Amino acid sequence: MQVSVDTTSQIERRVNIQVPAAEIDEAVAARLQDAAKNVRLDGFRRGKVPMSVVRQRYGQEVRNEVVGEVMRERYVRAITDEKLNPAGWPQIEANVNEAGKDLEFTAVLEVYPEIELASIEGAEVERPVVDIADSDVDEMIETLRKQNAAWEDVERAAADGDQVSIDFEGFLGDEAFEGGSAKGHNLVLGSGSFIPGFEDQLIGAAAGEDKEIKVTFPEDYQAENLAGKEATFKVKVHGVQGQALPEIDADFIEKFGVEGGDVEAFRAEIKSNMSREAGQAVENRVKSQVLSALQKANDIPVPQTLIQQETDVLKRQAAQQFGLGEDFDVSQLPNELFADQAKTRVKVGLLLAEVIKANELEASDDEIKAKVEDLSKQYQQPEEVVEYYMNNEQMKTQVKSALLEEKAVAQLLEQATVKDVEMSYQDALAAAQQPGDDDEQEGEDA
Repeated sequence: MQVSVDTTSQIERRVNIQVPAAEIDEAVAARLQDAAKNVRLDGFRRGKVPMSVVRQRYGQEVRNEVVGEVMRERYVRAITDEKLNPAGWPQIEANVNEAGKDLEFTAVLEVYPEIELASIEGAEVERPVVDIADSDVDEMIETLRKQNAAWEDVERAAADGDQVSIDFEGFLGDEAFEGGSAKGHNLVLGSGSFIPGFEDQLIGAAAGEDKEIKVTFPEDYQAENLAGKEATFKVKVHGVQGQALPEIDADFIEKFGVEGGDVEAFRAEIKSNMSREAGQAVENRVKSQVLSALQKANDIPVPQTLIQQETDVLKRQAAQQFGLGEDFDVSQLPNELFADQAKTRVKVGLLLAEVIKANELEASDDEIKAKVEDLSKQYQQPEEVVEYYMNNEQMKTQVKSALLEEKAVAQLLEQATVKDVEMSYQDALAAAQQPGDDDEQEGEDA
């Protein structure tokens, strides 16, 4: 076997392989001999069909099988000998495939990029510093009350935050449009669940009132026949309901797992949960900035094979998130909706893997267990959670990966200039959702 490798880009290789004709022809002949033992043809007993007939009938099919197997096997042998690190399966094409001639074929593949990590020294990272105030706890309790509120009929005009029961029908000009009507629909004013402007025009409406509402559909509205169009909705208001907030009593408190219904214990539990959430928000915000700086300092090529694999993962996650069902064909979702995010995730993954390798980072079983115990605190039966994770190799591997990622980010953070910034609880949560400084640019460059 003769092998040559052409470097066509930083991450693409063309592997040219030649296999002696004798090896292929002998393998084809042997395969035909085995096949001849079981061939059945009219006029011949089983196994007595002349080899010339067997070769005429099955020769090309058998050769194709043999050549396919040989190309796959020799490709694996070639990349092992040449110490190539493929990022996925190659495109293999036979250039010469004729009896009596050496088999010549080419495998085009992408390899993992060789990464020489550049430091993120000089990068500025803002680290939120959060103090959970009593007012934050009060606000959270009010949120919990609203989430557990009941709706009661009120004898007044509808206000922001009220729920109205309505019938409605939408028109473009004088023509009603499909999907623009409903009866007995409950709508919370201010929820933003309807077209912009619709809910605002129902504030002040009373039970029994008829309203005519004019709105303009957004230019990017999913129904193309409605996008950017002005529409009129005829609305009948059947009732107005206001929220009846529950009292902060023992029954309410015990719903949240605080036995005895003690108010101070309830507030302490809420503050503990908020502190944990704030800590996670701070970690996410710092991590986002560090990874952004890492990408900016290391502009590496990303194999398209890996991008496509990650795109497929994101498609499956999206299908699951939107409840499209296990039988949904995710190939119906356009690649371009996920390609930029997939490229960023692959790029970050490659760089983090190199950080972990370069710094010889490890995560012991004790560290994994400690991490699981910390995660389990948010569950009612933490012992069961710990047992489940520690007895499941797949879950342990996921926790180990998260731990190694945390260690890699901590290692990188030592290279950056960190500035502590005081933030409220809500601001810290909002900051955690913001992209890193370079994330948006990465999407543009993809």
